[in-house]
Amino acid sequence: MQKKKLKIGMLGFGSMGKTHTYAIKNLPFFYPSLPFDAELFGVCTKTPEKAEYAKNTFGYGKATTNEDELIFCDDVDIIDISTPNIYHFETLMKAIEAGKHIYCEKPLCISLDEAQKIENAAKKKGNIFGMVFNNRFIPAIMRAKQLIDEGRIGRILSFSAVYYHSSATDINKNAGWKQNKDICGGGVLFDLGSHVIDLVHFLCGDIESVSAKSQIAYPTRCGMNGEAWQTNADEAFYMLCTLASGGVGTITASKVHTGANDDVVLEIYGEKGALKYSLMDCEWLHFYDNEAKPSPLGGEKGFTKIECVGRYDAPGGVFPSPKAPVGWLMGHVTNYMEFLSSVYEGRQPCPSLSDGVYVQRVMEAGYKSDTLRRWIKVSDLSVI
Repeated sequence: MQKKKLKIGMLGFGSMGKTHTYAIKNLPFFYPSLPFDAELFGVCTKTPEKAEYAKNTFGYGKATTNEDELIFCDDVDIIDISTPNIYHFETLMKAIEAGKHIYCEKPLCISLDEAQKIENAAKKKGNIFGMVFNNRFIPAIMRAKQLIDEGRIGRILSFSAVYYHSSATDINKNAGWKQNKDICGGGVLFDLGSHVIDLVHFLCGDIESVSAKSQIAYPTRCGMNGEAWQTNADEAFYMLCTLASGGVGTITASKVHTGANDDVVLEIYGEKGALKYSLMDCEWLHFYDNEAKPSPLGGEKGFTKIECVGRYDAPGGVFPSPKAPVGWLMGHVTNYMEFLSSVYEGRQPCPSLSDGVYVQRVMEAGYKSDTLRRWIKVSDLSVI
């Protein structure tokens, strides 16, 4: 039986374009006997040199600097968007109208207004639309979700979710496009905050209201051209949040945390238990069962360290071994597998467009709260 071919047009080939390419090319290692073949049909970048490099080095069939050559090509099934945020809206609207299935890097776009227009257009056309929230697919996060859904920690009372980088601590290093609001559309809230907002929503439920504060630690720094530049995007962002379920917690995203690498840290506290997770020690999930029986010597009380390592559900987890430590890349491989499977099966993936729109809404509420210095209700962005 001949496998169905899913032909992918890649837009952008920076770090995320490369990461998505890695995920696509390596799926057969991790998921044997796939019912489809993912084909690297074409790649589009700003310069012909980079496009040709991607084509010749990674096996794309076509190189171009014009995204329309892929978006409106009848042979292309999927458009993968890994371009800077300010370009997402226009590209997405074209890809939706062209009837393509879409795999989009976070954040979805740069405003809630754009997000709602994208959502409405996609609903009318029926496109299958996947978002990149790769942290959902790390085994420890998947296990945390399982424990929460089973009621093992009970009603969530409080949480803390952080994403720390140190990438903006050197003011003499040229700023990147993700630090420039004119290209990114926002700042660290868009870049890192979108990930932790999604994790909180995924694990803890709807965020009801937020009170937020942004920070620019270095108002003047070395710009993209190497000259002195006035920083125009948040370098750190702090949010106090209430959950629809009644819980209260904090979300922090920062690129000015000295000594940090890629530090995602979650702590979730419920009536019956608690969970702790760190991306820098991502093979393990720490679980506290408050219903465990105590004894004079402690009994079974205390945090249990669960070895999640690479224990994905079948057919995943067979390569290299379920006992092998999982890396950040596996989150991307599994995120892409979920998306391609949804295209093959004709269903919406998880995470989907609605997740991207939801994260956009929370970020908009955060920015509005920062500007007005007031609590903002997420559902309608009204002042509380």
